[in-house]
Amino acid sequence: MSDKQLNRNSRAVTEGVQRAPGRAMLRAMGYTDDDFQKPIIGVANGHSTITPCNSGLGRLSEAAEKSIRAANAIPQTFGTITISDGISMGTEGMKCSLVSREVIADSIETVCRGQSMDGVIAIGGCDKNMPGAMIAFARLNIPAVFVYGGTIKPGLYQDRKLTVVSAFEAVGQYNAGLINEVEFKAIERNACPGHGSCGGMYTANTMSSAFEALGMSLPYSSTMANEDQEKIDSAADSGAALVELIRRNIRARDILTRQALENAISVVMAVGGSTNAVLHLLAIARAAEVPLSIDDFETIRQRTPHLCDMRPSGKHVTVALHQAGGIPAVMKLLLNNGRLHGDCLTCTGKTVAENLSDAFVTPDQDVIFPFHAPKYPTGHLVILKGNLAPEGAVAKVSGLKSRKITGPARIFDSEEACMSAILNDRIVTGDILVIRYEGPKGGPGMREMLAPTSAIIGKGLGDKVGLITDGRFSGGTHGMVVGHVSPEAAVGGPIALLNEGDRITIDADLRVVQVELAVEELQSRQAAWRRRPPNYTQGVLAKYAKLVSSSSLGAVTDLD
Repeated sequence: MSDKQLNRNSRAVTEGVQRAPGRAMLRAMGYTDDDFQKPIIGVANGHSTITPCNSGLGRLSEAAEKSIRAANAIPQTFGTITISDGISMGTEGMKCSLVSREVIADSIETVCRGQSMDGVIAIGGCDKNMPGAMIAFARLNIPAVFVYGGTIKPGLYQDRKLTVVSAFEAVGQYNAGLINEVEFKAIERNACPGHGSCGGMYTANTMSSAFEALGMSLPYSSTMANEDQEKIDSAADSGAALVELIRRNIRARDILTRQALENAISVVMAVGGSTNAVLHLLAIARAAEVPLSIDDFETIRQRTPHLCDMRPSGKHVTVALHQAGGIPAVMKLLLNNGRLHGDCLTCTGKTVAENLSDAFVTPDQDVIFPFHAPKYPTGHLVILKGNLAPEGAVAKVSGLKSRKITGPARIFDSEEACMSAILNDRIVTGDILVIRYEGPKGGPGMREMLAPTSAIIGKGLGDKVGLITDGRFSGGTHGMVVGHVSPEAAVGGPIALLNEGDRITIDADLRVVQVELAVEELQSRQAAWRRRPPNYTQGVLAKYAKLVSSSSLGAVTDLD
């Protein structure tokens, strides 16, 4: 026997001895000698009874586990957290929502690194489960598949299809006297009929669609309803697909390429997705070490038609998109017209083009428009810049009657102050509401402004006022609203320098958000500005505020 063979055998014996305590512990859970030769797969289960978005995930996790075992691999299930955006909306608790994206990413990465997992499958529902898992996948760069928990089915009231946003808008309608108490309570009681994530093309369904386009979830899986059998079947298929990825050594970054991210952005534009997709895809790209900037969203927007008539600005919910052909049907239209990279690898082991070979748009439906007769000729997420947002801001322009507004600034240093003004009729036609100190550092946590924007819609002011904020918007938000304004107020961004009555212009066609002030006046105000003390001095929110980057970079917490 050669010296090399002796050294190799010696190392094998040494490693076997070192691993003996770990094997002993695993035997307590029923492992046999044969099991130690099989791939170990982490199953990151986001099940909880906090929210309907995640309360139906347990059975999907079980289906994936069974499938993994049947494919001769070993699943190891662990939990990760969720924050319900819809339940925490409009409260101090909403500050924890974006923070939870980082906690989820860190928890999945920590377990998979700590336990030397060969692969990972994540099952998630509410908004931050998805980007949190994908950031972890990109950091780990091991074989990985994401399983979306599925959408909720629409609620019904007097033949009206309802979503959770119906309940938010009912607040403004009731306050304005447009509906009575009986109707108000009926909407609240019927808006959410069962398990699944919020039913329109809001953030959860936007990100699930983006992940299918990325190739990190199985075809058709992103628009399935949680309560349907096909969602359980898809979870099982996802487990089997992951074992095959391990066999072929196809890792997350083999799929998470620049071209795949461009595909995801194109699909987000085509389906009318949430502004949060900008934030999350930037963060995922950074984790995967793929160059992507906020300006890339504008480039792709200009070449991508808006094809789907989806809520919040359209009329359909996500189950209707699924019936119309799902995300593969939308992708097939984009691919056939040169708006998609068909050679990208996916978690099926096939390319995008191969996955879409049999995809088609269902006839006689009005959810997906023809490519050459789209709902809008270009995408709906516009990147604005100007003297109020030199690093950028994001506006959703779908459904707007007018894409420009100029008016006096109405200044609010918190979401609560703005909400009070709306409900007490202190906002009038032409006003530009400014909600600041709600950014990643300033909040901290960059709360979503669904409560005030829904109240504006409910009071009939949706096309009559504007709103800008360094905070975020829910995927359910629509109207003349601009979010992610950066730099944010907490670091002295121009939004912090505004005074009541300053004239502001939002122009989506020129892609600007600006205030009518001379450079010298802005410089004078900047010199007088003083940083505010932090809202939190200890705990997770304090740590987040110290670490988090600008929203224009994805609000990540691990910049160099």
